[in-house]
Amino acid sequence: MNLPTPLSGPRFGSYRPDEVSWLLTDLSGADLEAPAEEREEAVQSGGAHYAESLPVEYQPSQEYQRLFLDALARGARRVALGVAVVAEVLRAERGPDLMLASLARAGTPVGILLRRWAARQGLHWPHVAVSIVRGRGIDELALRWAAGQHDPAQIVFVDGWTGKGAIVRELSAALAALDAGFSDDLAVLADPGRCVRTFGTREDYLVPSACLNSTVSGLVSRTVLNDRLIGPGQFHGAKFYAELAPADLSQRFLDEVTACFDDVAPEVPGAVAAVRSGDRQASFTGWAEVERVSEHYGIGDVNLVKPGVGETTRVLLRRVPWRVLVRPEAELAHPDDLAHVRLLADQRGVVVEEVPGLSYSAIGLIHPRFTRGATGADGRAVS
Repeated sequence: MNLPTPLSGPRFGSYRPDEVSWLLTDLSGADLEAPAEEREEAVQSGGAHYAESLPVEYQPSQEYQRLFLDALARGARRVALGVAVVAEVLRAERGPDLMLASLARAGTPVGILLRRWAARQGLHWPHVAVSIVRGRGIDELALRWAAGQHDPAQIVFVDGWTGKGAIVRELSAALAALDAGFSDDLAVLADPGRCVRTFGTREDYLVPSACLNSTVSGLVSRTVLNDRLIGPGQFHGAKFYAELAPADLSQRFLDEVTACFDDVAPEVPGAVAAVRSGDRQASFTGWAEVERVSEHYGIGDVNLVKPGVGETTRVLLRRVPWRVLVRPEAELAHPDDLAHVRLLADQRGVVVEEVPGLSYSAIGLIHPRFTRGATGADGRAVS
């Protein structure tokens, strides 16, 4: 069976072709976007899977764009150090001859940054972006393509951060079922849920790329798995929003983080040693907290509880948010990490509740039992 040809920029995505190959099917001509309220009702009623359609791309206000740029200016160095730590842990433990397989799309900017750090050390790490869908698994055709190019044992899966660990579990189950020699040791910048062994930190901090959608991810949509559009012999799909090029900040994010590499380099050996000698057990303590929150608020479905700054941001950008929980201690220590969350919540009329002692800086709750008639903060009033 002939495998599909990967996609690359500038024909698909705004990243340079040498920085990533997208193992995806181009669905740019398909009409897939629907209002968040319609998608939420369809998903929660069981009438559709979230990966069958796309949310309408959020167009940030000038105030929100300023918040992103401020977050990038403040956070680029922290991200650069995280990238360097992850890369050097991988080199020490997995060897120098690696291929990066980022989980599209949040993992893709991180994969490019890891590749850039490796190149700075004289290493060539090819980078592909693959799709994984909760409840549907990873794109096995993409894995076959990658395995044809590189030893599966030397392919590293990459994402931006962990939430409660749903994608980590999805990846592990899919690779175990495939039994093709891939390692399920997912590498991330931030692991506040304690779900993986390879991370830059276990602090819940703002990775600035979480603030935006396609305009910080190469102008590529979230991945799509829709049987009407994706047939046998095709990779999972995604759209390229070429029309958003004037608002594209993808390269700016990468370049500002890369510009910090020289500055953080002296700190990297000590930070790597601290990670490697510390507790790296994947205990999934975040999952237990999510279960407690789900029960406390009468939600009844852990999939509607999205922990961590990055996941909370996604709830506010793409879903029908019900309320946001923030840990006041974290906001006091790093108020800028949550400024954009406060702004988005205010714009969408969402209650922000301070909950001391949370494991995460923020947790986003998707509107439970949602119908298009549901309004206001009290989702439990909806039948």
